[in-house]
Amino acid sequence: MKLNLFSQTVGRGIHLELRSLLTILLPCLVAVSGCKTPPQYRRQADEVAADIIEQKQREALGKADPLNILRPSDLLRRRLLTEQHLAYSGNASLGTDRLAPIAHWPDESYPPAVSSPDAGIPIEPNAPVKLSLIDVLQVAARNSPEYQSRKEDVFRAALDLDLQRNNFRNIFRAQVDSQMNMDTTGDHTVTTVNTGGTAGVTRTLKNGVDLSAALAVDLANLLTQGGASSLGLAGDASISVPLLRGAGRHIVTEPLTQAERNLLYEIWDFERFKRTFAVNVARDYYNVLNQIDRVKNSEVSYRSAVISARMSRRKGDAGRMDVLEVDEAVQQELGSRNNWISTQEQLKNRLDSFKATIGLPPDALIEVDRADLGQLRSRAETVIGETAAEPQREAAETAPPADAPVTLEPASDEGAGPYEIDERVAIGLALENRLDLRVAVGSVYDAQRDVVVSADALRTGLTIGGSAAFADDDDVDGSLHLTGGRYAALLALDLPIERTAERNAYRNSLINLERATRGVQTLEDQIKLAIRSELRTLLLSREGLKIQAQSVVLADKRVRSSTLFVEAGRREIRFLLDAQRALLSAQNELTQSLVDYRMAELEIQRDMGLLDVDERGLWQEFSPEEIDDGTEQ
Repeated sequence: MKLNLFSQTVGRGIHLELRSLLTILLPCLVAVSGCKTPPQYRRQADEVAADIIEQKQREALGKADPLNILRPSDLLRRRLLTEQHLAYSGNASLGTDRLAPIAHWPDESYPPAVSSPDAGIPIEPNAPVKLSLIDVLQVAARNSPEYQSRKEDVFRAALDLDLQRNNFRNIFRAQVDSQMNMDTTGDHTVTTVNTGGTAGVTRTLKNGVDLSAALAVDLANLLTQGGASSLGLAGDASISVPLLRGAGRHIVTEPLTQAERNLLYEIWDFERFKRTFAVNVARDYYNVLNQIDRVKNSEVSYRSAVISARMSRRKGDAGRMDVLEVDEAVQQELGSRNNWISTQEQLKNRLDSFKATIGLPPDALIEVDRADLGQLRSRAETVIGETAAEPQREAAETAPPADAPVTLEPASDEGAGPYEIDERVAIGLALENRLDLRVAVGSVYDAQRDVVVSADALRTGLTIGGSAAFADDDDVDGSLHLTGGRYAALLALDLPIERTAERNAYRNSLINLERATRGVQTLEDQIKLAIRSELRTLLLSREGLKIQAQSVVLADKRVRSSTLFVEAGRREIRFLLDAQRALLSAQNELTQSLVDYRMAELEIQRDMGLLDVDERGLWQEFSPEEIDDGTEQ
């Protein structure tokens, strides 16, 4: 044998001390050279998780979007803190890469430098950063802590799946032990070195069979022969096969099956979260725009109240207006001022809350793009219609007699918006596309499998196994001879005498199945309730748009007419004050109706499961025309 001849040659040519040193250092060098560094392990885990996530995304969604959990170092949040000179508590506020280094940190390359589109957002000194709705959706996807945590949940589920898959791979192990002994009790110091190593492999098959094999080596004897006639090699192998309890592919692979499904659930949950998150961001964004419009309306109303109060004072000083009317006008001026200041402070609160929602510091200088409110109004024009924009002038001429029968016209589908689709169609689309419903239905199947596994634990345990062990003999020529071995066979029987814990687990599994089934039923009813309610909200908002558009026109006309009559002394001041209050209320209600209708459109798409959101946080709205074309959703 070449290895034996080489070791004998080495043994004759060098001293014992050198041989002893080699027997210590060689295993250590081999072990060190075969290990990966922490950065290599991290990159390997990232690659494995990315491959698994891409595979499962295609299985769950029919597409794959990149999912990167590394936080960029140029996020808008961090840039605002530093470039706008905002207060922060320490380096942790800026990011992991700004933390002070600590002793024994294992990965100098972590966190790696990662850039993001946030770096392209300009930040001017002492000026607010202007963001549109499109900008906000993307900034929120990159800066929101909750959004980041949900991505990490998917990543962790992928690592859990990889760990379960690893249980059915070849698991290799190796260990080297070296011991040096020094005896000084005699006339001469005696130094001995004992070095040994073991290497083995185990494999669990998906039918439950466990296989293992190991090889033990006395390295000192192998390299130096140390006066022994054998090589110091020993090996063993064993097998274990469950026959009753714990047998069968469906039982053995249950943890793997559940890990596969858990990752699918996390992917579905994350997709559902993205849609809900995007709609919530849009709602907060539109609420800020709504509040800005309220501030503008209250400012105009305040200016009108000031003018009315001045006019009342002049008339009062001239004796042309009663003191009570003058006081009423002044009182409205004070109330308008209070309302103006209140709406400004409410705007600040809404803006702070909005910044926190998208992951930006509340004290950052941010402003929203008011042009988006104009786009809302443009969208609403198709819903309001020309006849609703201005009351018909001939209405008074064609009005029927007061004692004529009153016929009330209920709200109809005439002029309905694109998302006011048939209720049965909308519910059908929701039940087909809602990802949280898929998770709930999958949980029922999980509960069924859990019943099967729990029932298997009640069975009799019967396992057969065997092992074989070999060692080289004491052949004087030093060659390897495995001529004999020790063999063992095992038959283990576990009678089902005590199964109290297993019995209770089985009964609980049946209860869990019932709960999972009821969970599907409850969620299904909730989906139907949400769809029906949102269709009604769409109708109500559409009617509200038409009514409020008419109200604004009438209220404005009323203010102009009342102003002329009061100036001419033909009306009391309270008529003008009432008209001004009505105009402010109508303007605010019209803007609120615009926001309500737009949010109802987004919410019904979300709850039908048809609002697609990509990895950047941008949505792709559903085209209702596809229903008419018979396109499968």
